[in-house]
Amino acid sequence: MAEVVALVDYGAGNLHSVANALKAAGCGSVAITANPDVVRAADRIVLPGVGSYRACAEGLRALDGMVEAMAERVHVGGAPFLGICVGMQLLATRGVEHGVTPGLGWIPGEVRLIERTDPAIKIPHMGWNDVELSAHPALLKPGEAYFLHSYHFVPEDGHHVAAMTDHGGGLVAAVAQDNVVGVQFHPEKSQAYGLALLERFLEWRP
Repeated sequence: MAEVVALVDYGAGNLHSVANALKAAGCGSVAITANPDVVRAADRIVLPGVGSYRACAEGLRALDGMVEAMAERVHVGGAPFLGICVGMQLLATRGVEHGVTPGLGWIPGEVRLIERTDPAIKIPHMGWNDVELSAHPALLKPGEAYFLHSYHFVPEDGHHVAAMTDHGGGLVAAVAQDNVVGVQFHPEKSQAYGLALLERFLEWRP
């Protein structure tokens, strides 16, 4: 029986592009869902995210029982989890876009505005950039991925940093802890590099 990947629909993600990319990577069953019970029963969970940190956090919490279902399935059930863009940022303790907004708190840290250290550096950080490994979780490989963000994740513990990229200074490109991985870039827009990452996620047995 094909594994089911729950793609969480909270009104803040590039859902159909991510779903199509997962299918192209070999996923036999993608459930785009706002139902906590579907998440509790899923084999793997993907949390996308596009837009402001506050809007995404509020949208996720507006789904009654979803945050609890995700935590139960991931932290108790051990399901592999992938956060994408703001879905990765929501793993943090808080974000400071439009005031302080609590995150999931799964990986302690803060999401802050990218600081412009050089007038030539453009914000948002948009386009293709290198992904350089800081650690070696199974999902990540060095390469080039597509980024689009103005805020970045600053973990409290450097051990949670799985990969970095450079945009007028180092920015966290990926975080990881146990069966949880988050990527700042968009695998669904990163062509062969992104599809290879999703293929590894579908096979991952943390």
